[in-house]
Amino acid sequence: MSAFTSLRTMMVDTQIRPSDVTKYPIIEAMLDVPRELYVPDNRRDAAYAGQNVSLGNRRVVLEPRTLAKMLDALNIGPNDLVLDVAAGLGYATAVAARLAEAVVALEEDPDLAEEAETTLAAQDVDNAAVIRGALNEGAAQHGPYDVIMIQGAVAELPQAFSDQLKEGGRIACLFMDSECGAVKIGYKIDGVVNWRFAFNAGAPVLPGFEAEQAFTL
Repeated sequence: MSAFTSLRTMMVDTQIRPSDVTKYPIIEAMLDVPRELYVPDNRRDAAYAGQNVSLGNRRVVLEPRTLAKMLDALNIGPNDLVLDVAAGLGYATAVAARLAEAVVALEEDPDLAEEAETTLAAQDVDNAAVIRGALNEGAAQHGPYDVIMIQGAVAELPQAFSDQLKEGGRIACLFMDSECGAVKIGYKIDGVVNWRFAFNAGAPVLPGFEAEQAFTL
């Protein structure tokens, strides 16, 4: 057993299971997907720590607990099409691909997108596609989606994401208000997304998802 395999097991036993994540497919995916391959090379020693891993420019790989609880609340099924926004180096995409029929990984940074494509291909994640485009616009051309998840925090969520969610679909979003963050799950019912609190977490607000400043004289 490699050192990283041992760390993966410890991550699940000390961060995931105690956080009331009990769905076996999520546990299995997080035991199997090598998180160390989806963080910057110089941060591999921190891959399994209980913290966000920085990608620079307010971009992170979300801490394992946050991602696992998001996936648990989203309840992704084998027929679901998932949009993974701000996919970064592709970790959440690789985990979600174990649960879903297909994942569209949206990334606007060309270097991150290229590395994600390379790693996902090398790991035989053949039901995920990395799409390059502005994060705050979504990827309407490949939708609508059963599930949308965002790898980072938002202050305001653009209308585009509600529009790209299927009727009956679910979206997970980490809303930051100053230093306090809350992950909420939105359910699209009769064309309107209704939000429910899921759990507290924290991450930097993604570029392009800041609150609009009110104009004052």
